[in-house]
Amino acid sequence: MSIKDYESVIGLEVHVELKTKTKIFCGCSTEFGAEPNTQCCPVCMGMPGTLPVLNKKVVHLAVKAGLALNCTIEKHSKHDRKNYFYPDLPKAYQISQYDTPFCSNGFIDIETESGTKRIGITRIHIEEDAGKLIHNESETLIDYNRCGVPLIEIVSEPDLRTANEAVEYVRKLKNILECAQISDCKMNEGSLRCDINLSVRKKGETGFGTRTEMKNLNSFKFIKKAIEFEFVRQVESVEKGEEIVRETRRFDESSGKTFSMRSKEDAADYRFFQEPDLPRIELTDEFINEVNAEIPELPDEKKARFMEDFGLNAYDSERLISNIFLSECYEEAVKNTAYPKILANLMISELPKIFTEEFLSDERDIPAKNYAEVSDLLGNNEITSGTAKLLMQKISDEYIEPLAYINENELRQINDGETLKKLCLTEIENDPKSVADYKKGKKTALKALMGKVMRVTSGKANPNLVQEILEELLEL
Repeated sequence: MSIKDYESVIGLEVHVELKTKTKIFCGCSTEFGAEPNTQCCPVCMGMPGTLPVLNKKVVHLAVKAGLALNCTIEKHSKHDRKNYFYPDLPKAYQISQYDTPFCSNGFIDIETESGTKRIGITRIHIEEDAGKLIHNESETLIDYNRCGVPLIEIVSEPDLRTANEAVEYVRKLKNILECAQISDCKMNEGSLRCDINLSVRKKGETGFGTRTEMKNLNSFKFIKKAIEFEFVRQVESVEKGEEIVRETRRFDESSGKTFSMRSKEDAADYRFFQEPDLPRIELTDEFINEVNAEIPELPDEKKARFMEDFGLNAYDSERLISNIFLSECYEEAVKNTAYPKILANLMISELPKIFTEEFLSDERDIPAKNYAEVSDLLGNNEITSGTAKLLMQKISDEYIEPLAYINENELRQINDGETLKKLCLTEIENDPKSVADYKKGKKTALKALMGKVMRVTSGKANPNLVQEILEELLEL
């Protein structure tokens, strides 16, 4: 059988650090980047005789996440101890939630090649993060600053079938959480990371195969690569008659492959029991309604509004709302342009290349009106699309004023018909082969002539007008 006869069954566990100033059960700071082991205390280190006190903001943000993700909110909840020993968890148990998570039965909609697809969310629960292990050649170091940082774990249903769907799901989830100010979702800082559960089956089957788990993926690129590799690996094993082993695997970023870490033949016995040092949590309708009132316009609502107000299609609207910076910048810029569709196309095609997560972390103030000015210049045929792309880059790098820049550098588009006609005649005379090829029906010859005219004008000729003139001259 071919690999095309199989499909993957994917469920994601996404861990999200909440946007609080202090930890979940103590007053230690959650600020990222501090010197190792400078933001911990006896409580988050689990020292004997210490008692946890729940941070109310954590409950607030967890409920907010549940509402934003269409979940049912559990009014009567509790904490549970998840017992296991690992070096980065000094008290040998994690305070989490087992059978009464705050949120359950939610969903989000993602865009796929075949249309909109609904991905179920099984549950959202709160828990404390563990510390961080730093490995080198001779030893392993431990930084306990992250111990006790508040998390929510968002567990999806196994509704995802491809790497692209998984990436779209995480991207949409990230956008919603950022929009609702639940987390900063900085993947490069570990604020959002996910575990991937994946199994394979033949298309048309409904059962589930043996799944593997890949831990702590913290970028869209790595999520995609890990899923693609593991899918192929499992299919090849099945085709050879080999047994898929339930195990935890590690994705190696340099090789793009997954490797076995430890077996999970049997489900781990965490010996969950109710946390004795924390009271049960009782949520009122009033509290839930107050949190719900704080939720701003979410991405799907914004997408519909962009389509209605600015005449954008579904694809362009989806791309804009997929990044909170892009959507906010577009909304500011679109107030100052007569060409909202051109502006959308420019921002979608150019800004994601420029505004990486690292760039945005510098909190640069990019004047949105300058992007609007570029769309007007392009819409009014004063510049070419190539110049427009250059200006978008320059605005981001050097904060240039578009109109002043094109005047200083003589970048205005050449729209004068007589000037362009002379240039076209020259290139026709200099390239009889392309002329002959065109007359034989080879339409690519026209592109060759156009390219030459564009080169002699340093890309400033109006390409549509050049094409019209060349077609007219070649038909004589």
